[in-house]
Amino acid sequence: MKLSDVKNRLHELETISFKLPNGELVPSHFHVTEVGKITKHFIDCGGTVRNEEVANFQLWNANDYDHRLHPEKLLNIIELSEKVLGIGDLEIEVEYQADTIGKFGLEFDGTNFLLTSKQTDCLAKDQCGIPAEKPKLQFSEIQSENSCTPGGGCC
Repeated sequence: MKLSDVKNRLHELETISFKLPNGELVPSHFHVTEVGKITKHFIDCGGTVRNEEVANFQLWNANDYDHRLHPEKLLNIIELSEKVLGIGDLEIEVEYQADTIGKFGLEFDGTNFLLTSKQTDCLAKDQCGIPAEKPKLQFSEIQSENSCTPGGGCC
C-alpha cells in the first residue's frame, strides 16, 4: 500500500485500527511513534547493487489508555513527514513490537489496516545456483495415455 492510499483512507475513517496477520487487533491505545523514509542501499548475492526506499510507520503500545490516535492526527503527522523529510508516494512498511521488531507490509480491508507478513527472498537466484522450483502436479493432472491399466497386458 502506498502512502497516498493511506492518506485517502484516513480521510474516510473515524477511527484507526491495525490488524495483525494472526487476526488480533493492535490495542486501540497504540501510538505511531515514527513516520520516516528508510533507504536501503545493498548488494545482492549475485553482485547487483540495489536501492530500495519505503515509508515507515512505527507502532508502539504505551500504557496510555486515555489517548487514542485519530485519523486527522495521523494525517497531520504524515503530511509533516512528507514536507520535512521529502517522503514521496512510497510503499509503506510498518514496524511493530513482537518478540523483536517485526516488519510488515500494509493493506486495507475497508475497516482495518492489515499488517501483512513479509518474507525474505534471494534476488539473484539465477546467479547463485538456486534451482527453479518445480511445478507441483496433482495425480489427476497426469495424462494417462501410454500408461498401463490393470489387465491391459503391458506389464
